Amino acid sequence: MVRTEGRFGEYGGRFVPESLVPACDEVADAFAAAWSDPLFHAELDHLLSVYVGRPTPLTPAVRLSRELGITLLLKREDLTHTGSHKINNVLGQALLARRMNKRRLIAETGAGQHGVATATAGALLGLDVTVFMGERDIERQRLNVFRMRMLGAEVVPVGAGSRTLKDATSEAFRHWVTVVEDSYYCLGSALGPRPYPWMVREFQRVIGDETRAQITKIPDFVVACVGGGSNAAGTFAGFLDTEARLVGVEAAGGAAISAGRNGVLHGFRSKVLQDEHGQISEAHSISAGLDYPGVGPEHAWLNDTGRATYVTATDDEVVAATHRLARAEGILCALESAHAVAWVLRAAADGTIPQGSTVALTLSGRGDKDMATLMELS
Repeated sequence: MVRTEGRFGEYGGRFVPESLVPACDEVADAFAAAWSDPLFHAELDHLLSVYVGRPTPLTPAVRLSRELGITLLLKREDLTHTGSHKINNVLGQALLARRMNKRRLIAETGAGQHGVATATAGALLGLDVTVFMGERDIERQRLNVFRMRMLGAEVVPVGAGSRTLKDATSEAFRHWVTVVEDSYYCLGSALGPRPYPWMVREFQRVIGDETRAQITKIPDFVVACVGGGSNAAGTFAGFLDTEARLVGVEAAGGAAISAGRNGVLHGFRSKVLQDEHGQISEAHSISAGLDYPGVGPEHAWLNDTGRATYVTATDDEVVAATHRLARAEGILCALESAHAVAWVLRAAADGTIPQGSTVALTLSGRGDKDMATLMELS
């Protein structure tokens, strides 16, 4: 199977209203031109270095490694400016929007990290920002809502449906239809209509490329959490041509690969949670960023081809993993990232990860935003 411009085997593609086809074509053409332009890469690389703080460290988890009998290495996206991997993709898309002479960025957000990153890039580059966010996510991510507004972004509450990421994404697409002339949709994950899955993966592959350059040997396992799947797609990109086992960890209540069926959502074909009538089912996760009923098309393709394995972690496992990582290594990670930690803890204990293995795990973000949720559970 050939992966080209956001189509991965039978997955991906573009399923949008006719009014959005020219806008998607415009983005695809602009990205193709920018990605072949050394000046674009130079500006992006400069900002990733002096503004974001790349390269991020690859931190040995010394105590956990000793306890588990493995070598656990943590790729620290939590140490970027804004506190998550989202800024890698957003800066690339914001530079692209400016190159296209767009004056405004539109974004959706669940946990708020993509919204914060978009608001940050907008402030840096002088672009207006409007972020759509589900009312339920606004309630549980109040800190990030305040951060977005401090950075000058307009945050639009979405009260439809489950009032979470799925509905925020739907509203963002609806709004984009009405303002395509002067606005750019800065999509936060490796999903959506072509060219977004391909483009977002390319902006995020800095994670995997850096990890591979920083590591002394190819790890036995490469692990990342998966919602839409941008941090995992970026991480896996650095190791697709190796023998490393790639493992994506979904939320048990939002496991599109494990429990979904082929379908179309938000302009792309992939694995989607559906009922017996083909209606989109609601996802659930303690982490707002993984509370999404679909998954990026590349992950569906990697699963079908057997190149990557997708597993799940429950809310209880995630909370326990968050506490264990904090106590053992002094790192408060995001609940999204804790899904990957939870699986490693379980897999090392039951022998799925053999003793002596080397595991590279991407910590996609820091946990400041989740402290209120964790306090309620204490």
